[in-house]
Amino acid sequence: MSKLEHVLGISGGKDSAALAIYLKDKYPSFNFTYYFTDTGKELDETYQLIDNLESYLGIEVNRLTDEKIESTNEDPFDFHFKSFRGYLPSPQARWCTALMKLKPFEKFVGDKPTVSYVGIRGDEQREGYISRASNIQSIFPFRKNIWSQDVLKQIFNPENQEQLLTYYSQYFRGVKLDKIETVFSKPISFNRNYRLEADRIIKEKLDALLEFGVIEFNKSIFQYLKTTEYPLSIEDDYPLLENEDNLVRADIFKILEDSGVGIPAYYNKVKYEVDGQVGEYARSRSGCYFCFFQQKIEWIWLYEQHPEKFKEAMKYENEKELFTWIPNESLKELIHPDRVREIKLNHLKRSNKHKSTDSKLLLDKLIDAEDGACTACFI
Repeated sequence: MSKLEHVLGISGGKDSAALAIYLKDKYPSFNFTYYFTDTGKELDETYQLIDNLESYLGIEVNRLTDEKIESTNEDPFDFHFKSFRGYLPSPQARWCTALMKLKPFEKFVGDKPTVSYVGIRGDEQREGYISRASNIQSIFPFRKNIWSQDVLKQIFNPENQEQLLTYYSQYFRGVKLDKIETVFSKPISFNRNYRLEADRIIKEKLDALLEFGVIEFNKSIFQYLKTTEYPLSIEDDYPLLENEDNLVRADIFKILEDSGVGIPAYYNKVKYEVDGQVGEYARSRSGCYFCFFQQKIEWIWLYEQHPEKFKEAMKYENEKELFTWIPNESLKELIHPDRVREIKLNHLKRSNKHKSTDSKLLLDKLIDAEDGACTACFI
């Protein structure tokens, strides 16, 4: 039996739910532990999705709570909001993610060697959460490259080039191995002043090596990891090494629909009318109903589809202190009829620009707005 803990966080969104289904079906021998960090400010559809998942998986999803908060009978968000004296979370100060998502998760894991499975898709240009705790390693099964950025930086460190070429020589000879050596030899600096340039070169090297073979790439990295203190170093083998899948959004929706778990209802498009034109809106993410990463059209969706939740969100704002969910605009200002009309017209304009007959499923469900969001919340 594996000495590792294999954990998967359920956010209430499409990607983490689909990942749980995908891994259970493809790797039934794994003993996954599922968890959900509840902020107390989720939509009902989130809890329904978790109930559906529990039925499909045949196992309970652990609800992570803080004992201090539990004794107060307050929602986690309200508890922390008071401690910050009314200072709302924002992209610049993501205390909500740190205190309500990451801290409970790392406490739940403790010091056990752990692999955390993250639902970043193959069509997304973003990196998932990487724990600062050395006993937690992130894996991304939906991507061709299942490894996290911190692992890649070690792989492409010039100091480790000869070691990696030794591993690659077990799978390639001659001209191919020479080409692989050329990939590794491309100069790269990890100087902080050139971080973006280093990330670009890492991506180039990664893409080139994956072209030679995903499985060979994975097995070479796995051999390297066995010389480190990463959690996977204690494993003799790892089934995901031979996983060449690259799943995109359409695949995620198909997994949810085919499994019977279903797509969270807040992704369903709802029609609206403005100036005689008909548009459609929906929510693009899971997480708190007042998430500051929402688009303005999503705030309008909340106002019109869940007015009681919108009113709750308004209560947290303090216009005098300029504590508002949206920079330089309060929710009270946002729902002025002229402003609602303006937001809908702008959304219609953007939607029409993105329409394409080649991706019906994607367009029928939502226009993506996830880039830049806290991956710990929205996977």
